Amino acid sequence: MAKIYIIDVTNRDGVQTSRICLSKLQKTIINLYLDKMGIFQSEFGFPTTNHEINYLNANLELAKRGVLKHIRLSGWIRAIEEDVELAFKNVPNLEYLNVSISTSDQMIKYKFQGKLDYESIIKSMVESVKLAKAKGIKAIGVNAEDASRSRLEYLVEFIEAAKSSGADRFRYCDTLGYDTPFSIYERISKILEKVKIPIEIHCHNDLGLAVASSIAAAKACIDNGVDAYINTCVNGVGERAGNADLVSVILALKYGSGMQNYEFDERIDLKMSWRICKYASYAFGIPIPINHPGVGANAFAHESGIHADGALKDRRNYELYDFEELGRGEPEIIDTGRKITVGEYSGIKGFRNVYDELEIKFKDDNEAKRILELARFANVHNQKPLVEEELRFIAQYPDIAQIIFTMKPEI
Repeated sequence: MAKIYIIDVTNRDGVQTSRICLSKLQKTIINLYLDKMGIFQSEFGFPTTNHEINYLNANLELAKRGVLKHIRLSGWIRAIEEDVELAFKNVPNLEYLNVSISTSDQMIKYKFQGKLDYESIIKSMVESVKLAKAKGIKAIGVNAEDASRSRLEYLVEFIEAAKSSGADRFRYCDTLGYDTPFSIYERISKILEKVKIPIEIHCHNDLGLAVASSIAAAKACIDNGVDAYINTCVNGVGERAGNADLVSVILALKYGSGMQNYEFDERIDLKMSWRICKYASYAFGIPIPINHPGVGANAFAHESGIHADGALKDRRNYELYDFEELGRGEPEIIDTGRKITVGEYSGIKGFRNVYDELEIKFKDDNEAKRILELARFANVHNQKPLVEEELRFIAQYPDIAQIIFTMKPEI
């Protein structure tokens, strides 16, 4: 039976959100959390962008060393040969890739403005796929930007050309959040009647339907016998109104009515939800809404008499799933007394105190000084106090941390 997988795009689409960003260290920590959560793939960045190069190569080294144990790391580029060449020049060990180009009448006419037409769009995509395959890419997805507003006949022609060229997946991009669950199910079903290929579902939340449309699209894929790959972002970040939220999608697949009949990636571990969502909230500087599914402050809160009474009698009266399953319920200690932190101006004694609290020991003063210097750079890099996950990472993988913090603008 076909199966549903998660491809998280926080480190690519999420960081494109206006007014927010992640440092390269924060992106790395997100990848580590996604790996522990059992996510199939992380779209970890842009191999054609200069300031991403060291971070991308460093994370591939983490995968090579087995630190990132299971997750695939995939780059995103435009569907043009120049981007393929540059991607492999910058990140030679890249194994997974998505190439993207617009396919709707709106964008062909008003975005490309005569630079590309319907025929040249397919030609450019085909050339980029063939070149990436020739360079040894293991799996490649082809993105149709604005697929939800593209003519179905042209989309089918585009997908057939992609498949014939060696594409492993097609990404259906609901770029403006235009689809409803009904329309996306129908459109994907019609596509799969014409051409069978695994489909990635990439939904934006402009109408508040990103999660619902993603689930409906995945259902269409499975009903038509192909694997589905839902694109998500942690805490639903993403351009404009955001992308499909990671935890909400997983909860819907596990607990939504009728979805238990569909095979879902068995590696997914919801217990990581609380930790990854809290970390992303801190890193992005965006509070988790109190009514956020699963991880919001009110997700398991009951106040009205009837609800409180019912929940106390049996949690299933008013709770669809258990808070423990999301990694919640354990007491969290908050230190309200003296607090020593590590920053860009920290000294060795305060630094040693912080790492002693984490029960991390150094073999000698030289090692401690080296990690202190890296921690100082990390604070400059993040521009906010380092949290436990980051401090531990720097101490465990100082050589990787040094690469991540090193940037050289090409001017």
